[in-house]
Amino acid sequence: MPAFICVTCGTQYPPSDAPPARCPICEDPRQFLPPGGQAWTTLERLRQGHSSAFRRYEPGLTGIGTYPHFAIGQRALLLRTPAGNVLWDCISLLDDATVEIVNALGGLAAIAISHPHFYTSMVEWGRAFSASVHLHAADRGWVMRPDAALAFWEGDTQEVLPGVTLIRAGGHFPGATVLHWKDGAGGRGVLLSADIAQVARDRQSVSFLWSYPNMVPLPRSAVERIVRRLAPFPFEAIYGIFWESVIPADGGAILARSAERYLAAITGEGLAGEG
Repeated sequence: MPAFICVTCGTQYPPSDAPPARCPICEDPRQFLPPGGQAWTTLERLRQGHSSAFRRYEPGLTGIGTYPHFAIGQRALLLRTPAGNVLWDCISLLDDATVEIVNALGGLAAIAISHPHFYTSMVEWGRAFSASVHLHAADRGWVMRPDAALAFWEGDTQEVLPGVTLIRAGGHFPGATVLHWKDGAGGRGVLLSADIAQVARDRQSVSFLWSYPNMVPLPRSAVERIVRRLAPFPFEAIYGIFWESVIPADGGAILARSAERYLAAITGEGLAGEG
């Protein structure tokens, strides 16, 4: 039986004779259903018209995305460390070429995913590389395809490999997670921020939303908590969810300034152009 994949968000469901009746991920107000309604595909069909693209960002950090664009369009990130490799976030497509390339780069010791919008085909990835998929337990209810490969963690931090720490920042989802890589960017620290602190189009700031497609903001308390939980982890570079979503330097100061600007905007305090 095929394991159907939602065309809008890329989430894969358990094998079944027919597509699921609905996609709870897309019906949630943080996501959306397109005007044409719910549509489904399978991994087999996806492989026929799509392939993986790779981009080396810096030593030890490679992006993996799907071409042409599929679903949300995020790209995953492959971190290569002396203790093993970690795949950060996930994409729906997994084919033989991708498995071969990732294995040639050292395989995967672990997979970690920021939030439910990027769960996608995580079970396929976990099985293909015999790697545990680390998800925060607070978002367990959003898992659409349970599997023994899934490993739920609790609390506010978890070190998956030496120098690679998952931080529960919350906000976008209760278990929304970022990844701090201590030895990235020449030892200066890297933050993989996903949608929790999304890199803006100017690539000189980040922003914070409860729903990005529907443009619903986060409250002050959530943004202050994100900043507070990241404070112990120094970083220079910030990597968001898309190919060009990269801030190469001064990331810690940029995040702090961005949070101040955001809070000024939602409270009406001190933004230029008010009238």
